[in-house]
Amino acid sequence: MGLQKRISDLVASVSAGMFEREEIIAVSLLGALCGQNTFLYGPPGTAKSLISRRIACAFEQPTYFEYLMNRFSTPEEVFGPVSIKALKEDHYIRKTDNYLPKAEFAFLDEIWKSSPAILNTLLTLINEHVFRNGEAVEKAPLKALIAASNETPDANQGLEALYDRFIVRLMAGPIRETQHFDQLLNNKPTKAKIDIPSAIQVKSNEWAEWMEQSQQVKLSAETLTIIHLIREQLELQYETLKVYVSDRRWQRAAMLMKAAAFFNERKETNHSDALLLQHCLWTHEENRQAVWDIVADAVKASGIDSGIDLAETDKRKDMLDKEIHTELYHSENVYKTVSVGGNEFFQQKVSFLPEDSYYKHPEEFEIYIRSDKLKSTDTFHPVDAKGNEEKEIYCRFDGQGTCLLEYKSGGLKYKKTKIKPSVLFHKGDKKKDINSRLISSLSQSVMEIRDVFQRTLSKVEGKFKVHKSKLSSPFVPADKVNLVVLGIAKQIEDLQLRIKDCERLEELCR
Repeated sequence: MGLQKRISDLVASVSAGMFEREEIIAVSLLGALCGQNTFLYGPPGTAKSLISRRIACAFEQPTYFEYLMNRFSTPEEVFGPVSIKALKEDHYIRKTDNYLPKAEFAFLDEIWKSSPAILNTLLTLINEHVFRNGEAVEKAPLKALIAASNETPDANQGLEALYDRFIVRLMAGPIRETQHFDQLLNNKPTKAKIDIPSAIQVKSNEWAEWMEQSQQVKLSAETLTIIHLIREQLELQYETLKVYVSDRRWQRAAMLMKAAAFFNERKETNHSDALLLQHCLWTHEENRQAVWDIVADAVKASGIDSGIDLAETDKRKDMLDKEIHTELYHSENVYKTVSVGGNEFFQQKVSFLPEDSYYKHPEEFEIYIRSDKLKSTDTFHPVDAKGNEEKEIYCRFDGQGTCLLEYKSGGLKYKKTKIKPSVLFHKGDKKKDINSRLISSLSQSVMEIRDVFQRTLSKVEGKFKVHKSKLSSPFVPADKVNLVVLGIAKQIEDLQLRIKDCERLEELCR
């Protein structure tokens, strides 16, 4: 049996009868398999303790400890009572058998309600995996601790260091689907202790071997890209989300991703492993969804790493696009003008008709309108052929290329008229008599950029064919894995659009 199949079967066995808890159990089990602690957040009665007991069943003959914390809890109830016999001999030693210091798996419910004395000792135990028992330092066999609460620790309680040790953080809410809720009501109470087939149960020697082997897994270029994108967004949104991720948490989260890849029989992480970061980075209910959105967006945006700097290639294409339009095409309308007194003017013949129909003879002029006023809306006078202003004629452009002319002479009123200067070349028209070497050089540059995009597309499509079959994971639901597929499909579509844009530029060079 392959390791991925074995772990999938193990997750299915542990999840049996646990409606809508499959992902929570799968990720909690992954945490236990790679020695990471899990925090279950949710209201009472959402199977948090049941999940912990089921996780312990996945291991062969585990020593298990469970305790419900409250503000009156004492260290004796968690770490074991003080030995009276030893105390009589002036030794302060706890009897730790059947208590947390000797447990491989433990569940602490309502953990934040405990006393500082318990929490401080707990921090040392889960951080260093040792328990200081009097003068002796005992090695703690704890593989994984699962804690639960319906609240997250407040900022001023001094619990940040302990909370940071819970790398996996999962939301355990009430059952949502009506069908599952009805099944819950009709079924017998779910058993905490279940029989797991021996063939798929995790043996003690296997756990240690797997821990070592999973560390040989490499973080892929895509995973590192996703991490960098997430870090960037968390930094940008820090004032809103208040999410700080320590270097230790990032390192432990990387261990979780490597373990996921290992149990999926891969030597390198991929996008589906990176999706597990959604369970590692949030701190409070208020930012949980926002963190998930950041992770999902990063996974979709990362795509397949091609080893080609597309940002630089895009920059080259944009610069080339501008150069082609500047060198080969008119960027503005080119008008027919004449020079008068060293300045450029539009030469126009205009007629002004009297408003009174009794006067039938129009006034006709040959005028020269200043071309530098084309884009303004100022009122000005035209000039005659010698450069003298025609004071009785008023000109004003509308900003769109049309000029309104008005003639005022004596007491007689004349109708206003409009003219449009003659256009020799319209904006977007190709220039004439362009150097053929320039055209050839621009065309060659476009072809080179298109080839870069084409090579990138071929690499991405080739890697995706192999990559797609390896995205499935027992730790990530199929609908979330589909985000990866959509993201890579978008990357392929964007590359195809870049290639089409290069074809457009090639056409402009012909």
